[in-house]
Amino acid sequence: MTERIKLSSPHMSEEGYEQGYVNEAFATNWIAPVGKNIDEFEEDIKRYLNTDYAVALSSGTAAIHLGLKALGVQEGDKVACQTFTFSATANPIHYLKAKPIFIDSELETWNMSPDYLKKAIIENPDIKAVIVVNLYGVSAKLDEIKKICTDNGIKLLEDAAESLGSKYKGKYTGTYGDVGVISFNGNKIITTSGGGMLVTNKRSIAEKVRYWATQSREPVLHYEHKEVGYNYRLSNLLAGVGRGQMKVLSERIKKKEEIFNLYNFKLKKFEAIKFMPTNIEDQPNFWLSCIVLCTHELQQRVIKKLDDNNVETRPLWKPMHKQPVFSDEKYVGSDIAEMLFYKGLCLPSDTKMTIEDQEKVIELIEEVLKDE
Repeated sequence: MTERIKLSSPHMSEEGYEQGYVNEAFATNWIAPVGKNIDEFEEDIKRYLNTDYAVALSSGTAAIHLGLKALGVQEGDKVACQTFTFSATANPIHYLKAKPIFIDSELETWNMSPDYLKKAIIENPDIKAVIVVNLYGVSAKLDEIKKICTDNGIKLLEDAAESLGSKYKGKYTGTYGDVGVISFNGNKIITTSGGGMLVTNKRSIAEKVRYWATQSREPVLHYEHKEVGYNYRLSNLLAGVGRGQMKVLSERIKKKEEIFNLYNFKLKKFEAIKFMPTNIEDQPNFWLSCIVLCTHELQQRVIKKLDDNNVETRPLWKPMHKQPVFSDEKYVGSDIAEMLFYKGLCLPSDTKMTIEDQEKVIELIEEVLKDE
C-alpha cells in the first residue's frame, strides 16, 4: 500500500532551522521552560503580529484558560462561545466553572454569527466574555463582533489557533480581541509539537498570565505562593522549534493557498460541491481546504472513497452544543453549524504533499461526483 496522504502533519524546514535552535538549547543546557528560545520566540510573534505582549505556553488550550481567567471570568459567569469549533475552545470555560452559551455560525464565514451573538446578549445581558474563532484560517466578522462586545461592556477572546498569518481587513487575526490565542499543535500551519501563545496589548494581562503559568511563584528565593498556579510554560526546546518554524511561515501560507486553489480550480465545476468562504476583506492562511457537499450521504461516500485509497480526511467540526459533554448548555442559533458538520469535509492540505498526491485526491473525488 502506498504511503497515506495526510490531512496536515508537521513540516520541519528543509534548511534545518529548528534543529539549530534545539541544538543550541542542548549545548547551553537550557532545556527547562525558561531560556533564550522562549524569549526570542515570544519576540518573533510580537513582531509578526505587531502586538505589545506575547506569552509562550504549553498549549493553545492553556492560553484560552488563562486568557479567560485574566479577563475576569469566574465561577458562574456566562461566556458566549462559538459552537462550530474544536472542544479545546470550550473546555476552559468549564475549567473555570463558568457557563457556556453556544452561538451558531453564519454561512458567509462559517464562524460566529453577529446576529445570533446580539440575540444571546439580549437574552443574557450578564454575559462576561465572548470567544470567537477563526476556523480553518478563515476570519470571523471580527470588527462587528468586537463592536458588539465593546458596546455591551463584554471582554473578547479571539481564538486564532488555526489562523496564524490570516488577516482581516489588513490586520492579523489574533489581534482584535482583548486577548488572542495561537496554537502550535502538530497539525497547525507551523508547529512546536505541542504549544501555544497568548497575545495581548495589555501589560497587566500578560504579566498575570506569565505569573499564573509559572505556578504563581512569588519573586523570592524560597517557594512562596499566594495564588493557585499552573504548570503551563512552554519548554525552551520546543520554543526553539517554533523559532525555526517562524522562518518558513510565509512559505507554508503560500503552499496552503496553492493547495486550495488547485482543489478549487479542478472541483468547482461540480454543482454538488461548495468551498469554504473566501471574502474580499479576509486574507486566509488556508490552513485546511474545506468543502461542503450537497448531502450527508455524498459526504460519507467521499470519505469512504478516500479512506479506501489511503487518503486521510474527516468531517468539519461537530458543534459543541451537540457534544454529549455540553448537551445541557444554552444554545442560540438555527442549524448552520449542524449542516456544516453533516455535509462538510476537510481535504488533505499537508504542505509536504506533492502535486501528484493532490491530483490523486482530486481524481478520487471526481470519481464519486461524476454521476451526481
